[in-house]
Amino acid sequence: MPKILLVEDNEMNINMLSRRLQKRGYSVVSALDGRQGYLLARSESPDLILMDISLPAMDGWELTRLLKSSEATRHIPIIALTAHALVTDREKAREAGCDEYETKPIDFERLSKKIDSLLLDKKLA
Repeated sequence: MPKILLVEDNEMNINMLSRRLQKRGYSVVSALDGRQGYLLARSESPDLILMDISLPAMDGWELTRLLKSSEATRHIPIIALTAHALVTDREKAREAGCDEYETKPIDFERLSKKIDSLLLDKKLA
């Protein structure tokens, strides 16, 4: 069962996404801020991270850069989740090290396809 770390500060979003991901067969661990996300990424060794960009304590951009700079976590695919839909935000996500980008409100079917694709790529690597 693949493990997904959901780093999100909105509890309603955590509940909704966690339930839907669990129905698809994923194990879900969640963090409410960037610091907790960092600690869980290192201790839980998730297969994929869903990263809200606007987080307290440490934002998603900073956390992504930190995770991608560490040998222990750089292999974990990260999908940025953001309410911002600017063209520059997609490029900013890539520059920070995110593997994919999804805007809120989340289209769960599109997000699921991105998750499946990244997990397959990771498995084949």
